[in-house]
Amino acid sequence: MNYICTCCGKRTPTTTKEPRCECGGLFELDFTPPKWDESLIDKSEWSQFRYRRFMALEDDAWKSVTMGEGMTPIIRFDDDVMLKMDYYMPTLSFKDRGAATLVSHMKSIGITDCVQDSSGNAGNAVAAYAARAGIGCEIFVKEGTSPSKIRMIKSHGAKVTEVPGSRDHCADVCRAKVRDEHVFYANHVFNPFFYEGMKAYIYETFEQLGRIPANIVVPVGNGTLYIGVVKALEHLLASGVIDKFPQIIALQSEKCDPLFRAVEMKAEEPIEVEVVDTMAEGIAIGKPSRGHELLEMAYKHNIRFVTAPEDKILEARAKLASRGIYCEHTTAANYAAYLHYCEQYGPTPDTLITMCGAGIKSDH
Repeated sequence: MNYICTCCGKRTPTTTKEPRCECGGLFELDFTPPKWDESLIDKSEWSQFRYRRFMALEDDAWKSVTMGEGMTPIIRFDDDVMLKMDYYMPTLSFKDRGAATLVSHMKSIGITDCVQDSSGNAGNAVAAYAARAGIGCEIFVKEGTSPSKIRMIKSHGAKVTEVPGSRDHCADVCRAKVRDEHVFYANHVFNPFFYEGMKAYIYETFEQLGRIPANIVVPVGNGTLYIGVVKALEHLLASGVIDKFPQIIALQSEKCDPLFRAVEMKAEEPIEVEVVDTMAEGIAIGKPSRGHELLEMAYKHNIRFVTAPEDKILEARAKLASRGIYCEHTTAANYAAYLHYCEQYGPTPDTLITMCGAGIKSDH
């Protein structure tokens, strides 16, 4: 299997330890899944790897990596909203989906040590799955990241390096180590194997409901879930099992909204913004590395961007908690953004919202 550079088109074997093409472009996978066919689902496997025929996996390394991630329930919240409970996973966040497939790839090609930068959830997921696979791990986090997330990362034996400044600066520091020390970059943005796991969010929804909801709310910082959702929906559409693309409602923090502003201006690249502190720390990404790709998808599929009002996040979190749903602040921003969307576009029934992270992870 090969990577394809998104800039120059060069093919590179997926056995490479390099994080990106020599021209500087990011990698995509040269992989086209077979048409969706329910008979290709391994219904004896109770994890997201029941859909492995539709994922770019090189071998069976996943068998010793999986911890049963995926297969999260969809519950009814009210007449208009369903919640997919993606914090019902081993590390209490949706990032387990991508970590499981990325670490499976790492094990397949013989990686022994890795580094990653993260706002917390992705770092914790990679640390946990790397530990399970016997791979050494160091996670770079922005100074001020939720202490609960840092404790979880350390509990898996990973080294945690806190970096002063913005989330984007944290990524720069980590990438400098990758460049200078040639350590493997287990990054959820750069490495496309991560998105293979995120696709399962849609595959599960389709199998569970027998359809795709009319509206799907997706948080976007670096866009890992967003890319996985779009790729899986494109796959189902090309397979002829759905007849139209649902309305994706992509949300950003109102305090960090480079893609929202770009869509407003019909720009091809994210707008430069000043990153300020927000309760939605998980999506506070001022310079998304795949920003051009995210915007291309938005224009292709008429994806609407909306912001989560900062002063409504705690209110949304309390409303969810009053119905038994205890989620982290960034996840509450999903619901706050949905309510803000309804104010702009009117009632929006048949909507699926992801519950990305458990509340115990962000009690500041």
